[in-house]
Amino acid sequence: MEPEIVTLAERPDLMEVFWDMDTSWPEFMKHDPIGNSYYSCLEEYFTECVLMALDDSGRIVAKAFSAPFTLPEGDLPDAGWDFALRSAVLTRARGGSPNAITAAEIAVEPGRQGTGLSAVMLAALRDNAGRLGYRELLAPVRPNGRTDVREPMEAYAFRTRDDGLPVDPWLRVHVRAGGRIDRVARRSMCIPGTLEEWREWTGLPFDTTGPVVVPGALVPVLCDAEHGTATYVEPNVWVRHATGA
Repeated sequence: MEPEIVTLAERPDLMEVFWDMDTSWPEFMKHDPIGNSYYSCLEEYFTECVLMALDDSGRIVAKAFSAPFTLPEGDLPDAGWDFALRSAVLTRARGGSPNAITAAEIAVEPGRQGTGLSAVMLAALRDNAGRLGYRELLAPVRPNGRTDVREPMEAYAFRTRDDGLPVDPWLRVHVRAGGRIDRVARRSMCIPGTLEEWREWTGLPFDTTGPVVVPGALVPVLCDAEHGTATYVEPNVWVRHATGA
């Protein structure tokens, strides 16, 4: 049976169990300060932009997040995910009029990954963006199939298979859904922390200054042992989805 797709605005009662669904995100990814400011505002600001997939028992098995934001003229920004979410929160708090909408995250219950549910949620996000009046859904995509953390993202993002589709599985889902790869957002997400925090998040020693390869990270984390800090700056890939609005 196909899951039922609802917005958080339609089912505010599900907020009580909204965060109970398991995800497969690496622990360090849960500590982006900009992202956490967005997630803390969901119930107040973005209920029309948050989608949930419910199984036949009414349990949440996937979630998809988006947010209207203010996009300046010119190229899509290098500070992709962080910029869009910061702009979304500030635009809403200041009573501004957003002119774009970003896809923030699609999360699927681990037991249902690989079943095509992520593509269903992506299509639902695009359609919801159109319903809200936006001509495009802009997605700062995290190409998590990349295994060589030292390969330039500009090379990996545009690498294709023999059939012309991206080599990256998640970019491939976006392109199959009609998305168009635009450009790399070089500093899309920035996660700073103390060395103690990074040790807790990763189980790694973080005791030597220099790049540290962390499982689940797309680039090395930069460790500054002398100052007791480490910072992760992740590149993403902007993808444009026409909504038909």
